[in-house]
Amino acid sequence: MSRGRMREVKGVVIKNSADKTLMVQIETSSKNTTYNKIVVLKKKFHVHDEKNEAKVGDKVRAIETKPISKIKRWKLVEIISKGEVL
Repeated sequence: MSRGRMREVKGVVIKNSADKTLMVQIETSSKNTTYNKIVVLKKKFHVHDEKNEAKVGDKVRAIETKPISKIKRWKLVEIISKGEVL
């Protein structure tokens, strides 16, 4: 039985202070029709990380899932690349 098409996002971990929870930020660019200016749109998602393996600065891939808690609807699939240590 298929669960339908699950959305997928790729972004950068900006916060991992909570247990088993990451905050991932994605950026998309769009053109303003009036002023013809490229605008960068940023959106943040709370992602479930079962093994606490992702760190701040890592580029990750997350997939949409059923609600895990009040704010978490995304689950970590893989760490694409390790980030810089700040």
